Amino acid sequence: MMEQELLDKTESHTLSSGDETPSVPRQGLGVLHLFIKSPRGGSDREGTIGVCKRAEAAGYQVIAFAVLGHKADAGFMVLGPDLWRLRQFQSELSALGYEFTYSYFSITEVSEYAANLSEGRKRPRLYPKLPPADKTAICFYPMSKARGEVNNWYSLKYEERERLMLEHGVSGRKFSDRVTQLVTGSTGLDDYEWGVTLFAERPDDLKEVVYTMRFDEASTLYGIFGPFYSGLIGSVEDVLGLL
Repeated sequence: MMEQELLDKTESHTLSSGDETPSVPRQGLGVLHLFIKSPRGGSDREGTIGVCKRAEAAGYQVIAFAVLGHKADAGFMVLGPDLWRLRQFQSELSALGYEFTYSYFSITEVSEYAANLSEGRKRPRLYPKLPPADKTAICFYPMSKARGEVNNWYSLKYEERERLMLEHGVSGRKFSDRVTQLVTGSTGLDDYEWGVTLFAERPDDLKEVVYTMRFDEASTLYGIFGPFYSGLIGSVEDVLGLL
């Protein structure tokens, strides 16, 4: 029921704030990861809270997290149907003086290897409810499959790719009680082919699941990984308090 309520809510808020024709995926949600540095003069706390609250009031999910390390001060993961509205969120943060150190755009999807799943099991992948309860550790990274002369994922027959991905899935399901994973598609949309967002109660669970799955052939021979961003999910107010 919760998933259906989320779907109904997002589908009823597809218009941006202007007169633009909505740009909406045929299925799924747009996903925008933004990583920011605070302005030298300090962040506009009330202005930033307002940006997030307006997006949420329009039916969009906003996940704020404090980033560990020098790559960024904080991150925002924003999910919703209309890409104009996602771009508006980005513009409003920019107008407050934030510097973007990294960003990633993708769309929720159901993998071709999961096409036979029931509609009930597909829906959480297309219209997830985030963040998962009690999971405040977050990690994001982009990835692609190799297209080298020796190891070329796209030269494999479908049956072989399916076998490798099923093996990969078995490894991941060992962590299903500790880690929630959202894989979003970005082929032709950003520099890599997928964005991977992991949620866990404890940070070492994130480390363990990524380490374990790298021994799968799908990763060992064919995985190409981009930068990793890790952080702690909190309310917008709590995250801003650390800037």
